[in-house]
Amino acid sequence: QVQLVESGGGLVQAGGSLRLSCAASGFTFSTYSMGWFRQAPRKEREFVAAIAWSGGSTEYADSVKGRFTISRDNAKNMVYLQMNSLKPEDTAVYFCALHRVIRSMDSLGEAPSYLYWGPGTQVTVSS
Repeated sequence: QVQLVESGGGLVQAGGSLRLSCAASGFTFSTYSMGWFRQAPRKEREFVAAIAWSGGSTEYADSVKGRFTISRDNAKNMVYLQMNSLKPEDTAVYFCALHRVIRSMDSLGEAPSYLYWGPGTQVTVSS
């Protein structure tokens, strides 16, 4: 069955960096786009970044452009989120997600486009 497991979260000071990883299994990883979302306390889940199945195209939320970088390694079934210049407002649980349609980039920024989600990893940025 499909499994997505995030890791790499933690506590960091403002201005610091973290690299999140998502290990995927149970499907043909190289044929699906993947996304990262986040959810802060008392807020709705929001889009962070997404990457096409080939890795050739990426999308970012305006709030993280220039600071975060999404990447993937199809040989290792891994997707990553490099987060630099972190701000307290980046504090949230971060989730990786599998797009519901093979070889599709439709609505990458919309949560309903994703079928499977990992359990999440907590990122806390102190001021």
